[in-house]
Amino acid sequence: MDNAGLGEVATIAQLTGLDAVKLIGLIVKAANTARMHRKNCRQFANHLKLIGNLLEQLKISELKRYPETREPLEQLEDALRRSYILVHSCQDRSYLYLLAMGWNIVYQFRKAQNEIDRYLKLVPLITLVDNARVREKLEYIEMDQREYTLDEEDQKVQQVIMKPEPCETDTVILKKTLSCSYPKYSFDEALRKENEKLRLELQRSQANLDMTQCEVIQRLLDVTQSATFVCETEKTASAKSSRSIKQPYTEEKYSFDDNSPKKSVTSRTASTMSSQRDLLSNRGSFRHEEWHNDLLDCCSEPCLCLKTFFYPCGTFAKISTVANSKYMSSGAACNDLVAYSLILSCCCYTCCVRGKLRKMLNINGGAFDDFLSHFMCCCCALVQEWREVEMRGVYGHEKTKTSPPTSQFMES
Repeated sequence: MDNAGLGEVATIAQLTGLDAVKLIGLIVKAANTARMHRKNCRQFANHLKLIGNLLEQLKISELKRYPETREPLEQLEDALRRSYILVHSCQDRSYLYLLAMGWNIVYQFRKAQNEIDRYLKLVPLITLVDNARVREKLEYIEMDQREYTLDEEDQKVQQVIMKPEPCETDTVILKKTLSCSYPKYSFDEALRKENEKLRLELQRSQANLDMTQCEVIQRLLDVTQSATFVCETEKTASAKSSRSIKQPYTEEKYSFDDNSPKKSVTSRTASTMSSQRDLLSNRGSFRHEEWHNDLLDCCSEPCLCLKTFFYPCGTFAKISTVANSKYMSSGAACNDLVAYSLILSCCCYTCCVRGKLRKMLNINGGAFDDFLSHFMCCCCALVQEWREVEMRGVYGHEKTKTSPPTSQFMES
């Protein structure tokens, strides 16, 4: 289990044994120190205050004696523990991650309030139906429907960090946002902090095999690494310009602007740094492990299974690209497979690529296992290998694309 998962388990363990009133007090305290989703946290805390005032009038220890009231009360406490983790995450988790997952967290607040209100109805209505004062407070809680949403400023920053090609203005917005979130740190230190937290989030998502979140976090890591590269480049350029007395290009700045002549070099270098660091991170996170997918689990993704069955060259080309760290087209893969099929060693060729992939991902196994997997069902083996690549987020080199120069005219 990773450090993020251990921290969450430790938090739940610390909350075990606390009753609903004490849990609400902790949630209110955590809401006051939230860095992100402050409005949602405080609205949620205010709603729970009403519930806390109602529960203080009830003798919780008495209600827990009877199974009719103990079970819904325990479910209410479990929901409050999950709510505390939700509110507390708005303080200590990655700021960029909380921005990117903004609407997802908003839906979690709505779900948490509905769940708590549902369990609350079961507790007092069983034994205190005749208590008019309690019924009145319960009706007031039902009427207190809070609206959870994402602030307009947060939506703007969310659009900025999720842009495929950020511009110079977006970089300024990112600097301003991180400076507010990390007032005690410089911009490059704030980027370093965010990068560390995002890698913890990536480990957690990889452990849960949540590929959607892995893609989002990978995008955020690219943003921080690109911004770090630009920041370091600007520092180097300013240092050189300060040493030189006369340099005609001292006023030039590196930016992400589309019109900047430095954009292609900057984005290419940052992308290369990102892919290398991500590959090392993925190798370090999955040391000496087994396959996450069974050989016969190919039917769990029927589209990929059918595509591989009717067109194995496409899937094999992508796997070979990752295993050999060298781009291979589908046509080249088809030629190789046909050539090796003529000498009855196609299975040996594909299992060798499987061995390279297994060694690169540090997966236990041997050459005989690789051969047996491809001998039993080559299609199943290819599907297993590509699903493993997707789950770990390790991708090979893309095909180099060249574009012709702009039209040129000769003056007569």
